[in-house]
Amino acid sequence: VLDTKDLQIFKVTVNGQDAQFGFGQKHSFKGTPLEITFPFELRRGQEAIVEISFESSPKSSALQWFTPEQTSGKKHPFLFSQCQATHCRAILPCQDTPAVKLTYYAEVSVPKELVALMSAHRDGEMPDPEDSSRKIYRFSQNVPIPCYLIALVVGALESREIGPRTLVWAEKELVDKSAYEFAETEAMLQTAEGLAGPYVWGQYDLLVLPPSFPYGGMENPCLTFVTPTLLAGDRSLSSVIAHEISHSWTGNLVTNKTWEHFWLNEGHTVYLERRIGGRLFGEQLRQFHALGGWRELQNTINTLGETNPITHLVPNLNEVDLDAAYSSVPYEKGFALLFYLEQLLGGPDVFIGFLKAYIQQFAYKSITTEDWKKCLYSYFKDKVDVLDKVDWNSWLHTPGMPPVKPTYDMTLANACVTLSQRWIKAKESDLCSFSSADLKGMSSHQLIEFLALLLLEAPLPVSHVKRMQEVYNFNAITNSEIRFRWLRLCIQAKWEEAIPLALKMATDQGRMKFTRPLFRDLYSFDKSRDLTVKTFLEHRACMHPVTSMLVGKDLKQDQ
Repeated sequence: VLDTKDLQIFKVTVNGQDAQFGFGQKHSFKGTPLEITFPFELRRGQEAIVEISFESSPKSSALQWFTPEQTSGKKHPFLFSQCQATHCRAILPCQDTPAVKLTYYAEVSVPKELVALMSAHRDGEMPDPEDSSRKIYRFSQNVPIPCYLIALVVGALESREIGPRTLVWAEKELVDKSAYEFAETEAMLQTAEGLAGPYVWGQYDLLVLPPSFPYGGMENPCLTFVTPTLLAGDRSLSSVIAHEISHSWTGNLVTNKTWEHFWLNEGHTVYLERRIGGRLFGEQLRQFHALGGWRELQNTINTLGETNPITHLVPNLNEVDLDAAYSSVPYEKGFALLFYLEQLLGGPDVFIGFLKAYIQQFAYKSITTEDWKKCLYSYFKDKVDVLDKVDWNSWLHTPGMPPVKPTYDMTLANACVTLSQRWIKAKESDLCSFSSADLKGMSSHQLIEFLALLLLEAPLPVSHVKRMQEVYNFNAITNSEIRFRWLRLCIQAKWEEAIPLALKMATDQGRMKFTRPLFRDLYSFDKSRDLTVKTFLEHRACMHPVTSMLVGKDLKQDQ
């Protein structure tokens, strides 16, 4: 039995013999099981080669196809895949579970002016013997991976070398900007190896996708996919690169066995990402980002509701659509648990020893939270009394914020807290006391945190956001993380002048972290609701299939 979703199957053979096949019952989001009957008895240990001739659907939930007009270059079409969590089945028949790991080899035929890349080693190219206008690219991935890490991109891509094992790939229009933005990649890789052990994947390339790519990054092995919204011009959003690099150990080597245990992938990866940042840019910045993560978690739990079962660190996902359940909880609640344990068990240098041992023990395997916890108890066998004091049930199996808040160094956060409090407490008559000097010496990281703190409070009066624009000119900032929070603040304050700017950001790019909250805020504002629905319906056809489905739900436009 293999998973499929919207696939047509033409023929199946086993060891060259025709095999009977049929479909089981279709499920609304899981797709349709493909049941293959072997034409002969299989002995224990006997291998069989199953060959399936199939075709994906133009509306595959794993793929986004672009016309030339939708690309930067405007000349050639473009295609990319996004399989996590359960969309690989919408490209090819597979055992679409992270419990199973496999190696792969592929040959991809494309028009010869285009380039194909996969989450694998580039194994050369040759003219297509069947069609002189096409060429074949070969790929091999020799490290066993879960099939959600199979990835493909085809487009008019160019590359620049930015390190001994790194090329950055993008359309011509963005490739130089991308090479500058991600220049710290090799330093991050070396730091990660120092923290987590040797990098086993050989190459670490980066691919910058069109703006509709739905995530910040995707840790496809040998070829991380990233959103162009990271191109701030000053390398300030490079923590996403540190995050995807960290997945080379936590996620891609040690993998959650089922999606209930997704926090094992993401919590450990955020922990490593912040350790990399701490080594490269200082411990104070690590502490600052850790606190920012706690705020992000507060924000998510405010949105989802503190009793919502999908805010459990280990949720029950039976009959749950994983795309709809996706949130920052596995990332930031997972990180908070690890950060809390670090403080409990003797600090960063002690805890990294555990992380290394954990990676070594479970490399190339798929595991559950129980496996992780046994490993933790065994590594810290002299501190079992400390571990027994942890309220495991609350951390793992209850909704809402964690039972304990870790301690955070506030050095870099204090300026953000002070300024946000001034705005929250300000009366109309105090507005003249604000000036551009308020932001002197604040980094872009601190501006993000300042706005994030305001978003946790009741909406500001519209007079306040107007004054904020007068003195800080936030409308002129292109950094996506700042702009996103600023526009949310404006829409929540019901400032009508921000409506076109927020709609533009929601549609110019499709990173769901930005697009969904912007659309939700615009939909909640009576003055912009109708225009928001109209704008969504106009853009729906050129949106990524998952983004379109989720924004459609948010705006009550589900088809």
